[in-house]
Amino acid sequence: MARKFRKTMYWVAKNLPEIEKFGLAGQIRRAAVSLTNDIAEGHGPYHYLDQVKFILHSRGSLEELLDDLNVCEDEQYLPGKRIASLKEDGWRVRQLIDGYVRYLRQQTASAVSRVKDEKWTDEDADDSRFSM
Repeated sequence: MARKFRKTMYWVAKNLPEIEKFGLAGQIRRAAVSLTNDIAEGHGPYHYLDQVKFILHSRGSLEELLDDLNVCEDEQYLPGKRIASLKEDGWRVRQLIDGYVRYLRQQTASAVSRVKDEKWTDEDADDSRFSM
């Protein structure tokens, strides 16, 4: 869904007036790429909290894109119905991202609760590294 939204926002950037070629169009392209890149990068780390951080960055890029759609609306670069449809798509991506963040946070809480509180004994100590 995020990939589809990125592709659609690239289409928006390509169809902006020439005056926006290096302004709004560039901003849309950067935010659109960041949306999906941050999701992908979040899958690399093995720690849930690291994944959450990257997914939240992705959500920030999505919010930038939604605001860029507001600019398109204010400047009448696209028909209002088209902008409304794009915003709906963006909000659907937002729901998916928020759900994934909730899932990751639950996994973090679950992982913490699975840690056993074992009593340390002298038998567990390995001081051979310090022997002379």
